[in-house]
Amino acid sequence: MNDTARKGLFGRFVAGLARTRQGLVGQIERLFGGNIPTAANLETLEELLIAADFGPALAQQLMAPLQERLGRRDLSNLDQVEAALKQGILAILNGTAPPPSSIDHHTKPQVLLFLGINGSGKTTTIGKLANRLSSNGGLVVLAGADTFRAAAIEQLQLWGRRVGADVICHQAGADPSAVVFDAVQAACSRGASHLLIDTAGRLHTKRNLMEELKKIQRVASRQMPDAPHERIMVIDATSGLNALVQAKAFHEAVGLTGLILTKLDGTARGGVVVAIADQLKLPITFVGLGEGVDDLQPFVPEAFTDALFARS
Repeated sequence: MNDTARKGLFGRFVAGLARTRQGLVGQIERLFGGNIPTAANLETLEELLIAADFGPALAQQLMAPLQERLGRRDLSNLDQVEAALKQGILAILNGTAPPPSSIDHHTKPQVLLFLGINGSGKTTTIGKLANRLSSNGGLVVLAGADTFRAAAIEQLQLWGRRVGADVICHQAGADPSAVVFDAVQAACSRGASHLLIDTAGRLHTKRNLMEELKKIQRVASRQMPDAPHERIMVIDATSGLNALVQAKAFHEAVGLTGLILTKLDGTARGGVVVAIADQLKLPITFVGLGEGVDDLQPFVPEAFTDALFARS
């Protein structure tokens, strides 16, 4: 990523994290601005981190170096407090960087399976990612395997027309695995670079949903032995630490390979980004920073961390 792109991404993160920055960093500045750090205000800082959805365990982890430095009398101002927090957050986020793709898009499509509960923005995220891939010269096929909701199929078809991607779908209520079977065949025969598969976020029971997702994986792998290449969960950042519980359930069922966080601009508790990365050790590949088609942006830990602590 060149300097111009980095600056542009940083600007988007600054805008998208405005509510979190105001709620967390603004309070940190008021707590330490002009004050020498003490045990009392470090305790208050830990409470601020928990309120921003970093979670108790992660808050304690981030506070440990600060408390150690306070004991050595090596902590004297706001800049040092923020620098230590940034260093701790960045270490966590950099520890989950995604491995480079080994898929040769010239010989077969990369198959991406998208998971997540209804309302997370999953289908919209698929459409936005399809737009990015198409804009970069990719040939994208979409698969409407969320046959539980007719509206999901219609929404995916709308995105297909919008971004110029073929959509493989059946009627509402059809077997999702049959859709995936046809979609893998279509993507291969058309020389697609990517196949993006939408899946249900709800069935009659949680067990039914997870078993259906496992079946979809088996069907995809029979068509292409190493597919799906990615199993990406789309998470609504405004759901806070509930998102962590949801992600754990999907991870146990299908073995997630990455995460996309949506609606990051709509929450004042953006610490959930760090908490999820810390707990699940999964890379965050993209984040949603607005409602526009171009507001799905690559997740760059440095840009996120710098924007989180950017001074107004």
